[in-house]
Amino acid sequence: MAGGRIGEITGLREELILKSCRLAIKAHEKSPGKPYIHDKNRGSTDAFFAFPGSWLVDHWYSRKPFGETKVDLSKFPSLRSLGNDEAALVNEAFSTRFELLLSKSSLAVEVEKAVSDQKQIVFTGHSSGGPVAILAAIWFLEKYVRPNAYQIPPYCVTFGSPLVGNWIFSHAVRRENWMRYFINFVTRHDIVPRIMLAPVSSTEQGLKLMHELTTSKSQYFQHAFITKIDAALAFFLSVMRNASSVASHAACKLMGCTNLLLETVSSFIELSPYRPFGTYIFCSGNGKLLVLDNPDAILQLLFYCLQLSPGEQNSEFLCGIFKEHLIYESELQESLNMQNVVYIENLIDVPLSSDAGTNDAAATVNSALNDFGLSTRARLCVRAAGELEKQKLENQKKFDSNKDTIRDGLRMIQEYQTNCEIRKIGYYDAFKNQRDTNDFNANVKRLELAGIWDEIKEMIKRCELPDGFDVRKEWIELGTMYRRLLEPLDIANYYRHLKNEDTGPYMIKARPSRYRIMQRWREHAERMSVGSSSESTFWAEVEELRTKPYSEVKDKVLGLESRAYAWIQDGILGKDVLVDESTFTKWWRALPVQHKSGSCIANYLGN
Repeated sequence: MAGGRIGEITGLREELILKSCRLAIKAHEKSPGKPYIHDKNRGSTDAFFAFPGSWLVDHWYSRKPFGETKVDLSKFPSLRSLGNDEAALVNEAFSTRFELLLSKSSLAVEVEKAVSDQKQIVFTGHSSGGPVAILAAIWFLEKYVRPNAYQIPPYCVTFGSPLVGNWIFSHAVRRENWMRYFINFVTRHDIVPRIMLAPVSSTEQGLKLMHELTTSKSQYFQHAFITKIDAALAFFLSVMRNASSVASHAACKLMGCTNLLLETVSSFIELSPYRPFGTYIFCSGNGKLLVLDNPDAILQLLFYCLQLSPGEQNSEFLCGIFKEHLIYESELQESLNMQNVVYIENLIDVPLSSDAGTNDAAATVNSALNDFGLSTRARLCVRAAGELEKQKLENQKKFDSNKDTIRDGLRMIQEYQTNCEIRKIGYYDAFKNQRDTNDFNANVKRLELAGIWDEIKEMIKRCELPDGFDVRKEWIELGTMYRRLLEPLDIANYYRHLKNEDTGPYMIKARPSRYRIMQRWREHAERMSVGSSSESTFWAEVEELRTKPYSEVKDKVLGLESRAYAWIQDGILGKDVLVDESTFTKWWRALPVQHKSGSCIANYLGN
């Protein structure tokens, strides 16, 4: 837990944060007819793109109940789970607004110009302009930063922004190490950042009410609000009831609750899929700022720091809550002047008692938590988020300790492969025939290694490892080596026992998910097209093609030969594939003469 200046914590200069806020408010309030504001002062090293919001219901929800859809992976290829092979969910209305902006405005051209001028680009938005800014920033990261086409990453600064994506969205941003580029300011009582935790049926009238209130001149705001007090209270309570359901369900999972009632309730109560991500800076209203970057803890704060006592549910207090959405600029100016900032990094040390404070640091944190009205239960939930993160790191540490065991096992399989080559038989065919003690020993090692990797796979699927585990270079390299050496043996074992006759082709019915995950790791890390790193399934293709008439599979044979040629050239397929007694060599030599004479691999195999 630490204090510090906001600029130091976020990495973005404070004058740029203030300017972001000013432009975001201007885009939202004063330039609603423009698709965005591009601030490009001559001589400046910065370029701002500020996006306006909208209160139209169909600009928030395109379908019931929550308006989510799968993200367009052609534009956002990183927004998916590599472990579960799922695309992230994104709010469809927000996504559509961004896509229209990208295709029908000069945004892409102006961003390209800012890149050529070596600008620090800042995307910003207030209210529902925030999600558009977020999607623009991720688009920029995908297009320019991830392929190393631009060395200056963008910043995205939002103010009172609604949530935009689900847990996979959040996970993917953290996995790519992009979280630090997203800075979200939220005032304690602003209802707007919580709206997406409720379905459209609960918020439709509220969005219309927000439009009426925010378009009223400031001197008439209170009068307009009083006339709508019943609708405002109903809207507030509906959003918070839904927020309570989401936060409670998430908290139970954080704490490892195994109560069957939890799953029963969630099966008939529709819960919002949306989750926070990035760095959240909560503004207390008295100049204090609380900074968090753990998405699970942020979700709990979104609920718990907006709790009203019965005495606060009056027109004056509610009016202040709704007005808070409009005061970000003045609130931010006051907070930056005071620089009373608490950044909670170590969540497991959050004090549970409101009067705890054994040292100055703990007292400072406790004072901040008290300013946000966090109860003991809220603090427990925040701690649980920290404990989960700690456990993920412990799980990763455990598997890191297994790396030498995996490497030793791979060396043993490499030696087996070399010995088979000396005997003039490929290790695929030797393992399939199982005629030697070495073949038996290789099978034992195959099963041992599969056990280790399957344990890793299950933890990945249950999200029990840190978000960045999937992109750690040493594990990608180890997984690729394992996949290339061991998957041929799994395929050999499958066809040795004729399992294809009962179950079907290996690739369709039997390929272990551990190999699929490792393949996705490499393809993602090297920006390869999905499915293109299929070298480890070479033998499965051979086994299926060799049982079919050439006339039926000619195109597939040509495709396999083309890929095999590249893999042989790159040293990915070993020489043992080409020995005379290899299943592949025997099959290829039985192909029609006309085909073989024009084959790209003819020089390797002869006739």
